[in-house]
Amino acid sequence: MSEDVKGEKINIFKIGDLWCFKYFFGDRELFDGLSEYYNRPKYRFELKDEGERSKVTSYLKENGFDTVTIEDTAEYTVKIDRFKKYAPILRNSIDSSEGEKERVFIMKDLASVEEAVDRGAEKV
Repeated sequence: MSEDVKGEKINIFKIGDLWCFKYFFGDRELFDGLSEYYNRPKYRFELKDEGERSKVTSYLKENGFDTVTIEDTAEYTVKIDRFKKYAPILRNSIDSSEGEKERVFIMKDLASVEEAVDRGAEKV
């Protein structure tokens, strides 16, 4: 287990029928252990059911991470005008959608919510 991740928290969100999380693993071996769940176009890990979530949670725990499951994403959701710069917000989001007038993002953690608000987004 890597000492630099001991106790680090990863939020696992319920989004539609999937459980999703976003985390940059500096350790290639750790990433490789989860690579089958990685959705490269969305830059996130996706777990299809309770079995996969349980398996991944155990793997993360064995490697020094704490996991938190989040079913109500309201506290992590922000929006920004569709025509404002959003790339820095997208980088820390776990999911996004685009409406006629705004983009809505579910952020990977509360620190990312605050950063998005500092960049002009507002909490939903």
